[in-house]
Amino acid sequence: MAPATQTAFSEGEIFRLIRTGAAQSRADLARLTGLSPSTVALRIDNLIARGYVEESGEGVSRGGRRPRVLTVRAGGSVVVGIELGEQHATVALFDRRAEIVASTVAQVSLLDGVENVVSQVWECARRLAEDAGGRVIEGIAMSLPGPVDSRTSRLLAPMRMPGWNGVDVGEVLGSVTGLPLLIDNDANAMAMGEFIERGGEHEQLVFVKAGSGIGCGIILDGAVYRGFRGVAGDISHVALHNAPPIICSCGRVGCLDVVASGAAIVDALREAGAAVETLDDVLALAQDAHPQATSALREAGARTGEVLATIINFFNPQSLVLGGLLATADAFVAGVRQALFTLCLPMSTDALEISVSRAGVLAGARGVAWELLERLLDPARIDEDLRHPAQ
Repeated sequence: MAPATQTAFSEGEIFRLIRTGAAQSRADLARLTGLSPSTVALRIDNLIARGYVEESGEGVSRGGRRPRVLTVRAGGSVVVGIELGEQHATVALFDRRAEIVASTVAQVSLLDGVENVVSQVWECARRLAEDAGGRVIEGIAMSLPGPVDSRTSRLLAPMRMPGWNGVDVGEVLGSVTGLPLLIDNDANAMAMGEFIERGGEHEQLVFVKAGSGIGCGIILDGAVYRGFRGVAGDISHVALHNAPPIICSCGRVGCLDVVASGAAIVDALREAGAAVETLDDVLALAQDAHPQATSALREAGARTGEVLATIINFFNPQSLVLGGLLATADAFVAGVRQALFTLCLPMSTDALEISVSRAGVLAGARGVAWELLERLLDPARIDEDLRHPAQ
């Protein structure tokens, strides 16, 4: 392979090598890029001067003096990651290293309308940044509990979100904050958050969000796979064989969401006479070995596994991760496992890792924040910033 030319590898590309861990020293950069040590030094000095990179500590010696370690400078700025739910919003601040600075949970209601909810979570984020030492917010990202058109950031026929259908949430968020932003579906965001939490160990990953609703996000070759319009992995409206004839918001009957979601379990148990109002009540009953609650959770898991079996056979991922409140119930997880090992080809499951989320409640916020950082720290954007510094 011919060595890299001296005009290759801009400051932005040098930064990418440092951010991804491909290079940790000036010597690493010279070796990887083919640039002269003096050119590498010039690039690094520019990045340090603009606050993108810092040099600290000492690396591993390869026979000479120990090199100084290059790392992304966390700085005083943050991006906001928000996972919006039906009755709450998880708000978290992340620095440029994608490390969490602070987080909180705000009580909101989607019934209050788009503008009110966006204003509430933005005010929460501002207070959180102020309490974290007066951090400067340089971008905001939000995941939504419904299908999002990846080309327009509009919601597409979301369930349990009256008044939100067709709304360009990005436009509303931008008008309120005036900041760079990103909007995504919550299952996609959680899938990416889980991928980052696990250090990118599995580049083919399926994440299932099983809470009041059911969603699915797909990681393909280390990136979220959204499909043509952003609804790849949406399993909530898959109609199940022999499912109860419950009418779904889409107009069909027996969709996964209306027979196996947390909301569906609560409704079914309440109709059966159980004293439950929320999914937490159901989980508490199952912890006490309540037969109806345990059976309902296991059946919901089995029905979810029935839908996932097709995905596992078709996609053949390395990992299936279960997240959301339902994933904290052993009966639900057992139902999913039983269905998968019954319905999938052995070659699809013999090396499949099935596990519960490690990222937990911060998965969605972490995922959208990471995606926004990818945009804000894009090499071309950094090069443009260095060419035209703010006055």
